[in-house]
This record gives sequence, structure tokens and C-alpha cells, in this order.
Amino acid sequence: MTITTLLVANRGEIACRIFRTCRDLGITTVAVYSDADADALHVREADLAVRLPGAAPAGTYLRGDLVVAAARAAGADAVHPGYGFLSENAAFAAAVQDAGLVWVGPPVKAIELMASKTRAKELMAGAGVPLLAPVDPATAGPDELPLLLKAAAGGGGRGMRIVRELDALPGELLAAAAEAASAFGDGEVFAEPYVERGRHVEVQVMADAHDTVWALGTRDCSLQRRHQKVIEEAPAPGLDEALRTRLHEAAVAAARAVGYRGAGTVEFLVSAEGRPYFLEMNTRLQVEHPVTEAVFGLDLVALQLRVAEGEPLPSPEPPQPSGHAVEARLYAEDPARDWQPQTGALLTLEVPEGPGLRLDTGYTGGDTIGVHYDPMIAKVIAHAPTRTEAVRLLARALERARIHGPVTNRDLLVRSLRHPDFAAARLDTGFYDRHLADLTAPGAGDPATAALAATLAEAVRGPEAVRGAEAVRPTRPGGPAPARFGAWRNVPSQPQRKRYRSEPDGTEHEVAYRTPRTGVPEPHGTPGTRVLTATPDRVTLEVDGVTRQFTITTHADRVHVDAADASYTFTALPRFTDPATHTAPGSLLAPMPGTVVRLAEGLAAGVTVEAGQPLIWLEAMKMEHRILAPASGTLTALHAAPGHQVEVGALLAVVQEDPAATPVPVPVPEETA
Repeated sequence: MTITTLLVANRGEIACRIFRTCRDLGITTVAVYSDADADALHVREADLAVRLPGAAPAGTYLRGDLVVAAARAAGADAVHPGYGFLSENAAFAAAVQDAGLVWVGPPVKAIELMASKTRAKELMAGAGVPLLAPVDPATAGPDELPLLLKAAAGGGGRGMRIVRELDALPGELLAAAAEAASAFGDGEVFAEPYVERGRHVEVQVMADAHDTVWALGTRDCSLQRRHQKVIEEAPAPGLDEALRTRLHEAAVAAARAVGYRGAGTVEFLVSAEGRPYFLEMNTRLQVEHPVTEAVFGLDLVALQLRVAEGEPLPSPEPPQPSGHAVEARLYAEDPARDWQPQTGALLTLEVPEGPGLRLDTGYTGGDTIGVHYDPMIAKVIAHAPTRTEAVRLLARALERARIHGPVTNRDLLVRSLRHPDFAAARLDTGFYDRHLADLTAPGAGDPATAALAATLAEAVRGPEAVRGAEAVRPTRPGGPAPARFGAWRNVPSQPQRKRYRSEPDGTEHEVAYRTPRTGVPEPHGTPGTRVLTATPDRVTLEVDGVTRQFTITTHADRVHVDAADASYTFTALPRFTDPATHTAPGSLLAPMPGTVVRLAEGLAAGVTVEAGQPLIWLEAMKMEHRILAPASGTLTALHAAPGHQVEVGALLAVVQEDPAATPVPVPVPEETA
């Protein structure tokens, strides 16, 4: 059957990426969208769109019946699930086919066989795929530690725990099961040995209905946070040819064992000694598929559509790979604050274009990053003849990108790509556990000079400013009055001062400048710095003999300064502090918008709490976060209740510290997924 109209049962970046291939193939596209996504990029790019009433995933993108009804209403003849949501739901795949639609995915039976990690491992053992020996948590002893607890259903790090102490095992089992049940509707959890310093290596497979199965090389996805991938690359570096061959053969055996068709990924854990162990098979397209596409010169979505139409793969053997590709996931999150997801308006998103660079995104500047979905903004991919060149190209593209709005992990990505361990391909899943503090420490940039550039741009902004490439005109007698900034008048004869707070680290900067009769502001108290040009959106400074250019963008009280080697975000501060901005000591504020999902047992005003004790659990952007007691004392107020929707900064509770208690250092609110 020839596909003419395709509905993508997904949103965001993956929907946009599938639409791109459909446009190239002449296929009409259909989007589905929640109320929260009414003006999302994937809706704007689709030929047709169907609303799924509601905002939360459970009532929209996870409602298979509504998605099938939407396909019928739009006249679609095929459905592509993307990744996440219903992409590995066998019942949904069956419902699509029962409705007479083409399912762009593997057979229902293959999804069922691989849906449970425990059943999949039994099947793989019979196919000769190397496995870790399972561990019975009920009889586990000290010699079997550390253990990794994993949800039997689903993925994305939900329901996953590392256990290093036997005393912690019962509690972690309960927590993992509860999280798995909440995320996947299945609380089954299993245990296996946790491999220290293991690498996450996977093999992309593509299979048709004519007995052809391709193993499309390897990918390394070891750089992960919260068991979710951050940087991926192909081919996986540092593997000898024998290990590559073994991984390819095991992946093909896994695909053949379940009669697989379409695109899928077989994931392995590779020990420090080079022994591979089967983890799972993802019966869908992976987020990181672009690196394989770059190296093999393929369009995997086009191949998925071809196979779904019943056509064979183009040849018995896959094409030869060429070069190296690296992908970085740009997230709206703050790595320095325990990876807290961020929300709000994405004011600017501009990533450099050029040979070897690719951007996959579901956002453009002006869109809003909401609370209901994953915080990934975009994927940036670089392809070059060698690994060194690809890594350098990607790091520089990220560094030069203009990203204004919520805090992102952009700086972490750049530093990760340039870290000596990454450069030397010393990769394992503990990379961020070891290096996060260094990777999120204050950088070697020059925020003070960036703040000066922001001040000079503001100083020339006003009725006397020439918009464009010219500098401000000199002030003449009888001309316009000097501009006012903040709460005081800009008197040219006296140094003027501006205060900024760096985001997100909170460092304050005070900048002094004068505006002489020429009208071009000059820095005050910064020897070695000279203003070459100053316009409302661009400032050129000579700093110690080196010319530096700064692009300035202002949104309300936020000022974004982009330089050649770094980007800075400042909040303009008032001259005097507003006492109303202070909160009572011990106040627990919501670190992000979200839903209160549960409270600590027995939590109520008047109870005693211990420093570091989890009190409130919030769910936001597909993650669960714990709000911890900041000190030992008494809970004097509780404003949170299960089911409550809260905004960022909302007061959840107040803990009055007991002066007699021993202070205990407490981390920031922790993301537990």
C-alpha cells in the first residue's frame, strides 16, 4: 500500500522531523495537539491538525482511541508513533491496524515480546545474546552489590535505582515500583548487577519483511544524567573490531528472534573489560538516530515508511559508513541545581548553519516551554571526517548559538565536549557523577565586561539613539533631556551606575560609566577598556588591546549578551532593594511549575521534621522532584496537597528551625526520575 497521508502520533521535535521527510516524499502530514500545544511548531508545520482536548499527556497524547479517531477524521491512511508516548504500546499498534491504517512500526508481536525487560531477557538468552545474570532481591547478599533496580516496562530512567547498601534495598524497591506504576501502569521491578564504569553502546537495526536485517553500526550514549542520554555519537569510539562484530551479530540475532520489521535499537552495557551485556530493545526510532543517518547517509524515517509500505530495503547489505557524528541534546534545565527543568518563553533560538551541522527542534524563538512535556528544546548534530573534527564543530556551534529564555544546559554541553576524558574517549555512564561539579563551576568568561556592554547599549537606547549601525548622536544644547535609567537621572557630568545580577548563578555586577558631550558613553573605573562603537543592540570594545564584539538583546528586565566565546544573561536590578521580595526563613518554594503528587506520611502543620527529609513530591516535565526540609524543626505551615497545581515560587510549606538541632547540609530539591 502506498502511504499518501500520515498522522504522527507525537509532538515537538520528532513530529517536525518526520514531517520533513514526508514533505520530501510528497506525503500529506497530520498533527495531533493538546491544548498546551495549540500553537506549537509541529502544528504550524503540519498540513492538517486535530485537537486532543486537554493538556496533560494522560488525557491527550497517551489516549490511543483519540489518536486513531483523529487519523480517521483527517483522512490519514498511516500512523507514525515517533518516540515516547504510545510508540512502544502494542495495544495502540493493534488499534491502528484494526482501524485499517498502516502502522509505521514493528509487528505487534515484536513490541509485546520486547515490552517487558524481564521477558525480553529470557528471549534473548535463547537467541544466544549475552546477558547479565539476574539477581533475586529477596536473597541478595553483600557480594552482589551494587545492584541496579529497573522497571520491567517503559524507559527513560523512570523506576531505576542504584543500590549500594543492603539496608537501603527494601525502601528503594518500594520507591522504584511506585514510580514505575505511576509512569507505566506496571509496577514490576527487577534487579541485576550494576556494572561500574560501564559504557552504554547500542546498535541501530533496520529490517524489512523480505528477510533482510541491517546492523547500522554502533552508537555510544554513555554521557547520561538521571539515566537519560545527553550526548551521543556514532560510531562508538574505542571498540575493537571483534567487539563491534559481536555487537552487530547480537543485534541482528535479537531482531530475528522477534521477527522484527522497521527501525529499532538494541542496547548493550559494555564493561570496562570489554564484555557486552544486553540491556533492552527499543522497538521504535531513537532520539539519537540522526548520528546514524549522518554516518551512513540514510534517512531512517524514509526507510521506515518504505518498509511499512511492504517494500524491501534497497540492498541486502547496508551502505558503507563515512566519518563521525556527534549529537547533543539541548535541554531547558539547570545542571548546577540538580538538573531542575525550566519553563517559560523561549525568546530566541538561533543555532549556526553550515556544512556538517544539523538542527532538529520542535521550537522557534517566541515559543513557550511548558510544564507538561520533556524539557528537550533541540538536538544539534555535527558530522565530520574524524571524531576530533566533529566534536570541535559541535562545541563551537553550541557556543555560538543564541538561546534566550529559560536556563539551558548549553554551557554544560560545550564543556563536556571539550573535557579531556571525552576528547580521549574515556566514556562511561558515571561521567557526570565524577565531573558535574567542575562542569558547572563558574567559567573563565568575563561577565563584568559583558555587563559593561549591556550598560553601554542601554545608555545609547532612547529618543536620541540612532537605530541600526550608527552610534548615538551627541547631545546638543536645547536637545532632548538626558535619558533616565532606573530610579535616578543620567547626569552627564557624574558617573552613572547600573546593577545587574548574573543568571542563574546570582552574582551581582555594578557598572559605572559617563556620557560626555559627544553622546557616546565611556566606561568609568575600567582601565584598559575603550569603547569603539555602541548601538542599542551591538557594542564593540577594545579590552587590553583586543577588540571584542557583543550583541545585546533586551526582554523586559532581562538582558542577553552574546559574545564570540560565551553568552550571558543578566537581570537589571533596581537601585534599592525591595524588602517585599524577601520570604520568611524556612519557606519551601516550588522550584518550578508542577503538580503536587504526594506528601510525606503524616505531614501536617505542627509535626517535627529532620533536615534533608523529603516532605513534598512535585511532578513536572515528566520528572518527579522531592522538596526537602531545609533544617530540623517544626512544620509551622503546609499549603500543598496532592493534586494541587502550583506555579514557580509558590509557597508550599514553612519549617521553623529548632536552634538546638545539629545543622545538616542539605542539597537543593532533588529530581528523582
